[in-house]
Amino acid sequence: QVRPVESGGGLVQAGESLTLLCEISQPAINTITVGWFRGGRYEFVAHIKANGVDTAYADSVKGRFTISRDDAKNTVSLEMKNLKPEDTAVYYCNYGGFWGRGTQVTVFS
Repeated sequence: QVRPVESGGGLVQAGESLTLLCEISQPAINTITVGWFRGGRYEFVAHIKANGVDTAYADSVKGRFTISRDDAKNTVSLEMKNLKPEDTAVYYCNYGGFWGRGTQVTVFS
């Protein structure tokens, strides 16, 4: 097992969208729960379970963020719409205790 790799962060204006990508070389993502977290305190954002159906979101992002995965590419995406300045953070992907290095999202008003 190796650490996941995040990408897709950037600088956007409030109201715009970004999609983050988490690449996992192994294991297969249909055998694990993969989550997105943000900030220095690793605030929970969303996760998707091994069955690919069960998902969960922090209240602060419900209705704006969508987590999904591509089993063929072994990747998990986080689509973020209607971004707000308070969404500014480093976003981390996690599975089984393995953390990526993060990708910076900055939202300006």
